[in-house]
Amino acid sequence: MPHSRNNNDGRPLHFAMIGTRGVPATYGGFETAVEEIGARLVELGNEVTVYCRTADTSLKHYRGMALVHLPALKLKAAETLSHSALSVGHLTFSRRPDVAFVFNAANAPFVPWLRTLGIPTAVHVDGLEWMRAKWQGLGRRYYRLVEKLAVMWSDALIADAQGIADYYDRTFAAPTELLTYGTRILTDVGSSRIAELGLEPGRYHLVVARFEPENHVDIIVDAYSRSASTLPLIVVGSAPYAAAYTHKITGLAEGDPRIRLLGGVWDQVQLDELYANALTYVHGHSVGGTNPSLLRAMGGGTSVLAYDIEFNREVLGDEAGFFGSVSSLTHQFDEAESDPDRHAAVGLRLQRRAHNNYDWNAVADGYEELGRRLAAGYSIRASRPNRTTTRTDTTPRLP
Repeated sequence: MPHSRNNNDGRPLHFAMIGTRGVPATYGGFETAVEEIGARLVELGNEVTVYCRTADTSLKHYRGMALVHLPALKLKAAETLSHSALSVGHLTFSRRPDVAFVFNAANAPFVPWLRTLGIPTAVHVDGLEWMRAKWQGLGRRYYRLVEKLAVMWSDALIADAQGIADYYDRTFAAPTELLTYGTRILTDVGSSRIAELGLEPGRYHLVVARFEPENHVDIIVDAYSRSASTLPLIVVGSAPYAAAYTHKITGLAEGDPRIRLLGGVWDQVQLDELYANALTYVHGHSVGGTNPSLLRAMGGGTSVLAYDIEFNREVLGDEAGFFGSVSSLTHQFDEAESDPDRHAAVGLRLQRRAHNNYDWNAVADGYEELGRRLAAGYSIRASRPNRTTTRTDTTPRLP
């Protein structure tokens, strides 16, 4: 349903969304959030500008949002930062928004620039990026630093999971706005597009993830290869800067005709069908907060087998299966195929949980309410005179 409540909270605001690949969303969680939140902010009567580095530069508006396309360096360590620098530079010579939402703590160095322009700024800090295996040495030290800079310089911090909010409170004594992601409840999506892939409803297992070590795609493929499963494992995903890890996954899958590596699937209709028709969705993510791919599977009414960390348990509650090793997941693959009716029931319970807890309309309301406070002068900087202090307990509570 369109989000169309009356906006009685004051004049319309102009929001800028900076730091993602932009919209239409075809890549990850940030892009999905920007699209779903931005479109609803427009429906509430506001103006939204999204800075994009998507391939189609001819698209100037999408779902009511104005799109600004700028280039970026195609390097792992520089793509996000180079694009964000150009985005903030563009704002310098454009009509100023009332509020900027900056996604990814890596972009914290640009916050003083925005604030110098008189633009109140909230940073969505995402997960604990320094824990990702792709960031070693200088990259890891950079991510530890920008967490602190985001706390020091932002007017507000946004966390999408209670575990992330707890980490910033524990580590920096920093208040955060807990604004999770939402999801769509997928009903009657059909199965014609998965039929094109030779798949049948309820007759396959699904993984959708970027090929990065902390997403444990290798463990999932290895566990499945050791199982007695007869239903295929469908693996959707790739990674532009992870050739060695991709090669490892390919090696594990070789010689097992049950495992199908589809690469990236950008057709969102087909992707919805893949989520909604799987017997199980296997979620190996271990770094980050509330994951949109996990929510999408829940919205599709699919049973979930998830890597056992606090972020995943926060989202799933007690409904899902959890694994922490190859052997435990192998057992769960075999169990799922021996009792598909139980997993169908689990999927329906997870869908109800998604409906009750992860509503994009409520998320967008939270962003608008925060934006109005920021435009009116709210800032955590004003209430935290000792904001550079870092507490000694900086280790997140993960297994």
